[in-house]
Amino acid sequence: MDKKNIAVLAGGNSSEYFISLKSAETVAGAINKEKYNVFTVQIKGNEWTLINDLNCGLIIHKNDFSFTDKGQKEKFDLVISAIHGTPGEDGLLQAYFDMLGIPYVGSGVLASSLTFNKFYCNTFLRNFNIVNIAKSVLVRKNQNINTEEIISETGLPCFVKPNAGGSSFGVSKVKNEKELMPAIKTAFEESDEVIIEEFIDGKEIQCGIFKTKEKEYKLPLVEIIPETEFFDYKAKYENLSQEIIPARISGELTAKCQKITSELYNALNCKGIVRMDFILKDGEYWFLEANTVPGMTAESLVPQMIKKAGMSLEKVFDILIEDALTF
Repeated sequence: MDKKNIAVLAGGNSSEYFISLKSAETVAGAINKEKYNVFTVQIKGNEWTLINDLNCGLIIHKNDFSFTDKGQKEKFDLVISAIHGTPGEDGLLQAYFDMLGIPYVGSGVLASSLTFNKFYCNTFLRNFNIVNIAKSVLVRKNQNINTEEIISETGLPCFVKPNAGGSSFGVSKVKNEKELMPAIKTAFEESDEVIIEEFIDGKEIQCGIFKTKEKEYKLPLVEIIPETEFFDYKAKYENLSQEIIPARISGELTAKCQKITSELYNALNCKGIVRMDFILKDGEYWFLEANTVPGMTAESLVPQMIKKAGMSLEKVFDILIEDALTF
């Protein structure tokens, strides 16, 4: 039987481009080469090319997501996105593959676009009463911004974040009104919309989960202790944080977080591996965000969670690939 072709997507059009390349390398390395042919596809704007050794530089035909090698046309049986940010995490590529009828590992169009937009995701989830959600205000480019009104809603300190983005690019913690406009301008460099969010003072807890059609896999919780002001880019990628697995909380609070994560996963109609981020304050969880394409670099949290659960990345991707290829 011929081996199926799997495309791992890398790159993208956001500040997370280089992190995505590292994530894709990890994902491609974790796929069983005896069972599958694995190709890494780099997407940067309109340039879509293969970057794995044997086919490096070959162009991807966008009309049917194929490539031609030595006169032979090759198509893909399955796609795995390791693109953080647009177009791999916000639903754009998911819609493209849906139109072509090519299956993929991970969340579909609606879940991807909704979770990528922090403000609309929060607004949507308030209807379910699954978890506490901080007060927030959305501002757009070219809008008249009243800092006094914003602070009356969110209080101080508050967080200013790009509404669509990840890896803490463009995120600021604001302690007084004077700092608010510069922080908003910084966030606008990453996104046309900015969310200003109430600060919840507590312990940052992250939970990983993945589900197949038959089974749910809850991963151990991570407790984040940043050495910086908050869990920013430096804390994430320059070893300026302690990441304690499993989190130093009771079994009851652990089970509560995993239950909330599972319910949020279902409410958002997520698929594949998702990481949910929370703040734990006085025994209550506050939702931060859902990551439908979580980092997969050596420093990333989900691979650490998987290892702590006694599983290998190879085993996890085997499960996810088989599930995605089963209709």
